[in-house]
Amino acid sequence: MINSRTAFLAAPVLMGAYGIIRIVDGLDGSRGPGPAWSLGHLCFLGALHFFVQGFTAMRTAAGGNRLSTVGLWAGTAGAVAVGVQFAIDLVVGFLSEDRAAMEDLFTRIQDVPGVLPAFYDIGPLLFFVGQLILVCQLAKRRILKPWAPVLVLIDTTLPFAEKDLIPLGAVLLLVSFAPLYRSREVAASAGTVNRSGLARSR
Repeated sequence: MINSRTAFLAAPVLMGAYGIIRIVDGLDGSRGPGPAWSLGHLCFLGALHFFVQGFTAMRTAAGGNRLSTVGLWAGTAGAVAVGVQFAIDLVVGFLSEDRAAMEDLFTRIQDVPGVLPAFYDIGPLLFFVGQLILVCQLAKRRILKPWAPVLVLIDTTLPFAEKDLIPLGAVLLLVSFAPLYRSREVAASAGTVNRSGLARSR
């Protein structure tokens, strides 16, 4: 079973893999459908799984207080919204023969009432809000570096400026999360003490 320490490493790595595959997929001037489109989206769905696992551990490391609980639930709700969006992308890719067909299918799906705000416009923002809350809580407890929230905030804004910067954002997350995947002591505080007692709680 993958523990939280590995999740803090796997989430940014898979996110960065999605960003790189996305760039490669667009070298011919069009993204999707095809293997690169599907592989990239599967990488990001995997990243979301590890992010949620990490959020749970971050809440515990933050002491399980009210604000960290809000961060966990906001981040998880946002991850679900992003996950649905990427699942839609995958299905559209499988069902479409070319980019024009994809655009037509996307339009029909997004015209369904509630789909845009829930899974594209508002819902996904909760992922970033929840993550930032949790990172701020850990920085306050000196589990993360004081500048970690700044890097996470930059990572949050990069895709809105230019999606090709997603791999850079992944690197920023790796730097921010370094204490979480390097330290056994931090892992213990996040509730990952194993039966052999190799990790000690804080």
